[in-house]
Amino acid sequence: MKKIAFATSLLISAFSFSALAADQVSKEEVDHFKLVKIGNVNVSQSGGSISSPSDLHKELSKLADEKGGKYYHIIAARQHGPNFDAVATVYKDANK
Repeated sequence: MKKIAFATSLLISAFSFSALAADQVSKEEVDHFKLVKIGNVNVSQSGGSISSPSDLHKELSKLADEKGGKYYHIIAARQHGPNFDAVATVYKDANK
């Protein structure tokens, strides 16, 4: 039940970050738009600074932007005590 609530909160919070540089995308969007993988980013051991799904999305977006990406797709995420950890693949548009 905790995993379902976490996944739901991640999806809901994803829609409130359209102003961020890098946007979260689904695997279907990656395939449909033929996005180009440029690497991975991860958030871990944040010492409590990443304590909500919205904090997690902000940090992943920032890291993806720093890597030169326009999009990110979360491939693994978990809540560990007061922290949220995640690994995401970063993508850019195919024609750029």
